[in-house]
Amino acid sequence: MRGVWVATLLNIDWPSASNLSTIEQKHEIISILDHHQSVGINAVFLQVRPAADAFYRSSFEPWSKWLTGVQGKSPDPVYDPLEFWIEQCHQRGMELHAWFNPFRASVSENLQLVDEQHLLRKRPEWFITYANRIYFNPGLPEVRKYVEEVIMEVVTNYEIDGIHFDDYFYPYKVEDQQFDDLETFNEMKEGTQNLEDWRRSNVSSFIESVSESISAAKPEVRFGISPSGVWRNRYMDESGSDTRAGQTSYDDLYADVLLWMKNGWVDYLAPQIYWHIGFELADYKTLLDWWSKHTYGRHLYIGQSAYKVRRDADFSPWQDPSEMPRHIQLNRKYPQVKGNIYFSSKSLRTNALGLGDSLKNNYHRYPALVPPMIYKPAITLESPYLYRISHGHKKLTIYWTAEEKQQVAGRYQIVYRYVGDSWPDTGDPRNIVAFLPPNITTFEDVPPKKGNYTYVVTSVSKTNHESEGSRAITIDYRKRKPRKKKIKT
Repeated sequence: MRGVWVATLLNIDWPSASNLSTIEQKHEIISILDHHQSVGINAVFLQVRPAADAFYRSSFEPWSKWLTGVQGKSPDPVYDPLEFWIEQCHQRGMELHAWFNPFRASVSENLQLVDEQHLLRKRPEWFITYANRIYFNPGLPEVRKYVEEVIMEVVTNYEIDGIHFDDYFYPYKVEDQQFDDLETFNEMKEGTQNLEDWRRSNVSSFIESVSESISAAKPEVRFGISPSGVWRNRYMDESGSDTRAGQTSYDDLYADVLLWMKNGWVDYLAPQIYWHIGFELADYKTLLDWWSKHTYGRHLYIGQSAYKVRRDADFSPWQDPSEMPRHIQLNRKYPQVKGNIYFSSKSLRTNALGLGDSLKNNYHRYPALVPPMIYKPAITLESPYLYRISHGHKKLTIYWTAEEKQQVAGRYQIVYRYVGDSWPDTGDPRNIVAFLPPNITTFEDVPPKKGNYTYVVTSVSKTNHESEGSRAITIDYRKRKPRKKKIKT
């Protein structure tokens, strides 16, 4: 996994401003994806619902104000941003995961900024104002059911690769502020259940239900969480990490992520280990080691704080160009760690302290396939049939056929090129020359120099299972001069 978060809240990453035209928005999407593809990114985590609003055609919630400047106002001319992102990602052999914030409703108390059709106006009893923001009340079963329906609309209507939540469930605690859900607690609690356990049970029941719904509708769609980097501190719980974080997932956000992993409700975790190596309160290496011991057979990706890498960083370790590369080197010593997700897109695109160059030229020098999840139902495909390679002026054209199932159940196809006529090894990423959509059956290639080259094509399913290689064809490549047409006189 070589992922990147694209945040839409407050126009952090995209769109760069909320008054862009549709054409300008599309140009930015293409530019962003071209850059990320160039540095080896293979998955995008796009924030599609930052605050009970939508960056897609929703029958539940209004268009986001960060898309058009006014909540409820559609793009001009109208298009579906999520659909366009999916199309552009898949053309590049990249995954698109739809990132939701389940319970945040508004980043402002000012209801004048809220669309007339927003749920805040229709169901005010569902919401709680806390620290100048408005949140859904997760303690209400009707709230959890509603948010699940919002998510399942996207699962059903879009060819997404995953559903993704970040660390926000109950809000981070603010000093001298109370999240006012005591009335709901007194009405809904079971037996002697305390407030903290009740809140955790609300979030856990929501996670379990969403997981079951996704699996029933589209089992190939992955469901994952990116929790706060510390589950619990060891001084609070002997099974916690040797850290002293101020707030934790379990105690402050009421997210019992280990329970979700143990029960198989989520397919992966991507903890946000946003601290440097050697940080006294929450050391990166300590947390990496702790999370790697608590995967319960699920995938573990590491959330990386690319936004901290800069010359004017608050902590001097983040001013060191080697800090993030050291994280990647450490990760690769742990077989449980299946990759990284970087926050956020803009930070990678600025190439601060050469981070983008480091990925492109070193750690992402060769392509990578997102690893399949062995605990999910697998879709396996037949090999494409490679039948011809033609030699034109300075290029080769490869032709193959693919069955209808490969086009429907496939995510992309891979073209491999090998020097000489030796038997090809599709396990070596150095030989990958192209990722292509499943409906494409030709590819033009310009080898680096004259000689014999062997080609093989494979299909990769929506569950990231790669087919066997097609038959191999070897061709003698020469940079031929174009033929001159004879003119009759």
